[in-house]
Amino acid sequence: MPWVNEDMCTGCGVCVEECPVDAMSVVDDTAHIDDEECIRCGRCHDVCPEEAVRHDSEKIPEEVEANLEWTKGLLRHFRTSKEKRELVERMKRYFAKQRKVAQQTIERLELLNDEL
Repeated sequence: MPWVNEDMCTGCGVCVEECPVDAMSVVDDTAHIDDEECIRCGRCHDVCPEEAVRHDSEKIPEEVEANLEWTKGLLRHFRTSKEKRELVERMKRYFAKQRKVAQQTIERLELLNDEL
């Protein structure tokens, strides 16, 4: 999912003009992407003269930190080391499930691509 680095965006509106589904807008001199409307065509990324529209893979470190902070917040609800370790194991299973869903989705998308 593309995102806009607000520090790099000049609010020129080129991405807004190029978006085929009107998922882009400029608010307070910064481009914004409506995630619900975005069709992931990549045009905004391709046309941005400031390279402010970024790839979501750049946010992986932030997302990992957010997941760790979420888990640490949950840990506050448990008293014993045993309970805390059990929570960490449950969280590992939770994220392993997400990985499995992503992998199976990728496999199915590869099959879909072969059909096109």
